[in-house]
Amino acid sequence: MEALQPRAGGRYADGTAGGGGHAAALLRASGPAGKLFGCDRDGAAVQAARERLAEFEGRFEIRQGSFAGLDQWIEAGSCDGVVFDLGLSSAQLEPERGFSFQSDGPLDMRMDPRQELTAAALLQQTGADELAMIFWDYGGEMNSRRIARAIERERQIRPLGRTRQLAELIEEVSPRGGRKTHPATKVFQALRIVVNDEIGHLQRGLEAAVKILKPGGRLAVISFQGLEHRLVKEFGDRLSRDYEAGEPDVPELRRPRPAILRWARRKAILPGAAELSENPRSRSAQCRVLEKL
Repeated sequence: MEALQPRAGGRYADGTAGGGGHAAALLRASGPAGKLFGCDRDGAAVQAARERLAEFEGRFEIRQGSFAGLDQWIEAGSCDGVVFDLGLSSAQLEPERGFSFQSDGPLDMRMDPRQELTAAALLQQTGADELAMIFWDYGGEMNSRRIARAIERERQIRPLGRTRQLAELIEEVSPRGGRKTHPATKVFQALRIVVNDEIGHLQRGLEAAVKILKPGGRLAVISFQGLEHRLVKEFGDRLSRDYEAGEPDVPELRRPRPAILRWARRKAILPGAAELSENPRSRSAQCRVLEKL
């Protein structure tokens, strides 16, 4: 709320409506006439958000879909603030969703159950070399090749369709030893990111957010892992420059243009001790805030 500075009568967008917590706070702060547009890829989350926001009837619109398409149904230059809270919600950690190996469930991992690709299908259809690249690129898994080869051998014997089955296979290949985190953690993260094309959606979502923001409007993005942190930071750095650059950035080839954004806070906002004590899952959270010029 401090980052977005909501005001009475303002218009806001929540690209990850989830259980409606951020949306409710924005509607309270922008009352009595403020408006909120929200979306979530998860139909169950959309329903939960609508129920949570029932007291604000007439002041919000929640749709099922990705924040990558916000600019397709929200008027350009109409919003005072946009918030993205990336990653999984607690509700999505239920066993039947297949995101976690803490309890056994199907290897699903779809944020939007309407899509066809599941984690089980990805593991069955993808070659060992590509799987190894996925585990390294999206999870930073050091034993990516060994794990990928083990998966290839296993699926020749029986399909990989359960979360515990995959976690136990990974633990055989890469024993836990003295590590605090389970050896399957990074592989599960990588599979989830690829199944849901999370990086592609985030890239398109950031662009869409800029389109629907009015000058002076703010974008707050809460990210939880390195790929997301880096993507948001690079996006902000690129649009806060007063020139277009190629790859690599060669000064002689820069093309002048007005800056589109500015950093409202140059450094990420991190959880404090009180929040960490109350909510340990916030330990990896970073909030970055940009303002449209």
